[in-house]
Amino acid sequence: MKNYIFLTLFFTGLLFTGCKKYVEGEDVSPNAPVAVTEGLLLSGLQVATFSNYTGNMARISSVLTQQSSGKLFQYQELANYDISESTIDNEWGQIYNRSLISAQLLIDKAGDKNKHYRGIARVMKAMNLGLATDLWGDVPNSEALKGQNASYNSAFDAQELIIADIQKTLDDAIADLKSTDNIITPGADDLIFEGDVSKWIMNAYVLKARYANRLSKRDASGSATAALTALNDAYNAGFTSNANDMNAKFGQNANEYNQWFAFNQDRAGYMTMGSTLVNLMSSINDPRLPFYASKDANGNYSDEAGIGAFYGSADSKLPLVTFVEAKFIEAEAHMRLGHGDEAAAAHNAAIVANVVGVTGANDAAYETAQASEDVNTISMAKIMTHKYIAMFTQPEVWADWRRTNIPALTPNAGALINGIPRRLPTAQQERLYNTKAVVTSDLLKPVWWDQ
Repeated sequence: MKNYIFLTLFFTGLLFTGCKKYVEGEDVSPNAPVAVTEGLLLSGLQVATFSNYTGNMARISSVLTQQSSGKLFQYQELANYDISESTIDNEWGQIYNRSLISAQLLIDKAGDKNKHYRGIARVMKAMNLGLATDLWGDVPNSEALKGQNASYNSAFDAQELIIADIQKTLDDAIADLKSTDNIITPGADDLIFEGDVSKWIMNAYVLKARYANRLSKRDASGSATAALTALNDAYNAGFTSNANDMNAKFGQNANEYNQWFAFNQDRAGYMTMGSTLVNLMSSINDPRLPFYASKDANGNYSDEAGIGAFYGSADSKLPLVTFVEAKFIEAEAHMRLGHGDEAAAAHNAAIVANVVGVTGANDAAYETAQASEDVNTISMAKIMTHKYIAMFTQPEVWADWRRTNIPALTPNAGALINGIPRRLPTAQQERLYNTKAVVTSDLLKPVWWDQ
């Protein structure tokens, strides 16, 4: 098992440090290569992306959507919506300094000679840029990531343009991944799919569907049609089960831990399961609840208990892009287009796939009760409520709630503002050092796709 979490630190060391003692008779130390390889760049980029999608940004989203409960210290502040520009400085820097810059470095280095590396890097760039714009709205893009030629004062691009660029980046990635023009190709250095470009292509199409669907408030029918087109491409490419999901992977060593497990090891009690999610799952006898949550001191599932073993063990994989998400997007898109039969079928398939993926088996009674919808019974509320359950641990839950306001959530008692936040504030480092920064401190101000 590779040291996933610290691989980025090793990569950084290769970039910025050298060996003090050179081998006698040689001009270059073998321990300090002049150029970083595509493989090392790729592994480091993936580790950073794991951290972005499964670390603090995922926990923030979980608390704000009441899937988790903030109990102590900064997580109690988060539950009270006390989020300042300094609170999220590290997260902003992590997306740009560790992820987007690394993605662009790999894109540039791979070039036309190693298109599979470039294609994977483009997918990872789209994912990290998507996360940034989902959390902050307008963010640097067109003037950013230019290496030594970059300005410290990069303009903030409008979110509408960023979403369009994400789609183009994914189109370019798919073209690269379909190419046979490569000198070297990824293997074990691809921590996600070990160089299987067919799986990267499938997941890139699902990401296209995700960001088409993101525009449901701006263009309900157009976004639905675009999402279904991308999903059909994914299915035709072979994305027909949980087996091709994109997951963040972790290990049993301390520097490889699953980020939820590591957090609970270091900060036990800071964050627990959310009563909204636990009560919802309890009310429908959801078979995934014992996998999602542990029990409290009284032997019950409650907001006094922590995350369960399925997502919260040391080496538990965590979902990034999944077949279950694809089926829920399909259900929502068909519902918006008035295709009740298709919406019901996709909704039912999503629930069954997630239950089997989590518990390891079908549950006939639960499927009869919750996954047997038809044209007369299906509704957007049912689709989005079940997606809320299925997407536990993923930042996507907050984006979905902002688009649909499903499930209905009541602001936490003790909240400092009159509503649940719909964005993060501009990072302090941008306000202080970027003269072109678009500074926003109002947590209730919707991002463009949320209007």
